[in-house]
Amino acid sequence: MSPYFVWALSLALFLLVAAMACALFRLLKGPAAQDRVLALDCMYTIGMLAMLVLGIMYSSTDYFEAALLIALFGCIGSTAMAKFLLRGEVIE
Repeated sequence: MSPYFVWALSLALFLLVAAMACALFRLLKGPAAQDRVLALDCMYTIGMLAMLVLGIMYSSTDYFEAALLIALFGCIGSTAMAKFLLRGEVIE
């Protein structure tokens, strides 16, 4: 792997961690429940992207499968939280 490519992947991983820290701050400090849910959505998306960067960095397919699971559970969780905030119940 090219040293520039390794440097770019390391920089991308650092920026993703910084973005996750910003989302965590919004999750803890958010003034409304909708802000907290949006921060949680951001965090699972950033986590999925970090897993993809690690998969490229280590040339392993296991990271890609983990990213797929994070995306699947994040989508289901976002739907459940949105339904709960709108109606007050998840299962009708």
